[in-house]
Amino acid sequence: MNDSPTVALVTGASRGIGRAIAIELGKMGHVVVGTATTQQGADNISVYMAEQGIKGKGFAVDVSSDDSVSTLMAAITEEFSAPLVVVNNAGITRDNLLMRMKAAEWQDVINTNLGSMYRICKATVKGMTKARFGRIVNISSVVGSSGNAGQTNYSASKAGIEGFTRSLAIEIGSRGITVNAVAPGFIATDMTKDLPEAQTSALLSQIPLARLGQPEEIAGAVGFLVSDKGAYVTGETLHVNGGMYMG
Repeated sequence: MNDSPTVALVTGASRGIGRAIAIELGKMGHVVVGTATTQQGADNISVYMAEQGIKGKGFAVDVSSDDSVSTLMAAITEEFSAPLVVVNNAGITRDNLLMRMKAAEWQDVINTNLGSMYRICKATVKGMTKARFGRIVNISSVVGSSGNAGQTNYSASKAGIEGFTRSLAIEIGSRGITVNAVAPGFIATDMTKDLPEAQTSALLSQIPLARLGQPEEIAGAVGFLVSDKGAYVTGETLHVNGGMYMG
């Protein structure tokens, strides 16, 4: 890695896992660009980065739009430089049983979770190739491997992320670019704290470590993969799930 600070792009960085990753990369010395779906979310990213003493800022982007991603990349390159570390964390859920799933619920999840990774990676690989260095980490999920009732769309998108990761790793490895995935289990975030107690207890009974993971534990795995210590790891999916699923 170059001695000068590397620009790191983290999508979906306004809260939870994305926020923890952005802070982790900032503490590693990267200039961090975090994205949110709204300008208010982007402003909040800029605020917490400043509070943490991290150089960088938040940007608003619609990761499901080609034009929005192109505008984002132009703005990042103009203000900072081309990002050489990319973490694709943006994602949504639209849970439903397949028999009741609307076409929009399928398309929205696939286009956001899987399509955004295609757009962001395509837009950043050229700069990495020119630099002969790059680190891409795609955030998958335990359900991409284990499956989960009511989440055929989400599980398909996350399994697709892992196949994409392996294929891209083969394509660009010779350019000094690694591509990996991190697959979190159930993590203590805003999405899980409101679960009913009975559902939480049932969930914990499936986890050998008997607790939810922390966002910082996912961020630590990402930090390893983008660091020099993870430079010989590529095309892998690192499961961080407390033993809930063992492939």
